Amino acid sequence: MNIKSITSSITKTEQSLSTLPLRLIAGVIFTAHGAQKLFAWFGGYGLEGTGQWMASIGLTPGYLMALMAGSAEFFGGLLLIIGFLTRPTSFVLAITMIVAIVTVHLENGLFMSSNGYEFALSLLAITLTLFIQGGGKHSIDNKVYRALSAKA
Repeated sequence: MNIKSITSSITKTEQSLSTLPLRLIAGVIFTAHGAQKLFAWFGGYGLEGTGQWMASIGLTPGYLMALMAGSAEFFGGLLLIIGFLTRPTSFVLAITMIVAIVTVHLENGLFMSSNGYEFALSLLAITLTLFIQGGGKHSIDNKVYRALSAKA
């Protein structure tokens, strides 16, 4: 398998508009949550504070875990917004949500009012949908795929 066929399989996408609101809204949410972890924006604790908290719940080394989760969310959110590398990005974000559900929210039940997993589960559903469908008609992935297909 050559690089062109790998790139084509990653960027191939459904030709609908249905993923556009999913990408944009989830992208904003993920970017904001990542910014809280990385930069202490929007009332977040930054890498130090988030790392200490992650270590306290058993995700060690905490600083590295905060860096990984924050980077996945911040940069992944930006990639979702522009629709570039949507499938691999969605896969990474889905794993991030599974870890969040299992390590933080599951024991609190479903509802957000008790720090439950409903919000993370919703984001997991969105990322799985994007993983399956791709970036959609208005995405950079679609432009890359069409350019590669035109050269074939």
